[in-house]
Amino acid sequence: MTGSFFRKVSGFCLTCVLACFTGGAAGAQEQGGADDLAAKTQNPIASMISLPFENNFDFGAPNGGAWIMNVQPVIPFTVGDWNLVSRIIAPIASAPGGVVTAGNPSPVGRGRAFGLGDINYSLFFSPANSGAFTWGVGPSINIPSATDSRLGAGKFSIGPTAVVLTQPKPWSVGVLARQIWSVAGPSGRADTNQFMLQPFVNYNFDKGWYVYSDPAIVANWNADDIFTVPVGGGVGRIFTIGKQAMNVRGGAFYNVVKPDAAPETVAKLTVQFLFPK
Repeated sequence: MTGSFFRKVSGFCLTCVLACFTGGAAGAQEQGGADDLAAKTQNPIASMISLPFENNFDFGAPNGGAWIMNVQPVIPFTVGDWNLVSRIIAPIASAPGGVVTAGNPSPVGRGRAFGLGDINYSLFFSPANSGAFTWGVGPSINIPSATDSRLGAGKFSIGPTAVVLTQPKPWSVGVLARQIWSVAGPSGRADTNQFMLQPFVNYNFDKGWYVYSDPAIVANWNADDIFTVPVGGGVGRIFTIGKQAMNVRGGAFYNVVKPDAAPETVAKLTVQFLFPK
């Protein structure tokens, strides 16, 4: 069943990549709002509904290759002078032994795990009318929703999250941070105490093309091997298929510092549906 699922996902991603190279990016340019659309796409707390599918292909881990697809809907709404932006990360994974988490730090030799991982929900409060810098703060919650114990930490965790960015054309530059601690869950699973820092930079070209880098630096404070530090980047394009605005990007990241069980390299392919107002 998983093989058929992978083929469908691969076919969908390939279709979107081909559309990226052959599709109507010029259509977005002719609408006169291409720069605004790029700015919103590259702003994690923009007032725009979007639906990204981020595919991560892991290579070089002791237990073999893995695939993780993060479904990451962004749903904003405005209340008075504030934007409230909901960001959800729902991972679907297929990995030998599971994925590296606080509750499964060394997933080696325990069979392949496939299913839904722990869902993360973040709610950002951001001024509706910001100046040169856009910022947002709020709570972040990890929900122990994994369908296989090897795909999640098994703990209900909560903590603060924040983002700040500036977008002088043609750049988008900022940083996203999050710290979560476990507050409930089975006593037999390790506690969660995890920090994530994600700097991001985008440089935009004509016809919807851009280059980017957004390495997610992770610190599991309770682990023996605390840090995961990737370096890398990629290229993407904003375009339209008919009336549907799209963003497709791909890149690769190498972990210069990592736990023993983590992959050496991660290739990424993101297909994002955009719904500007």
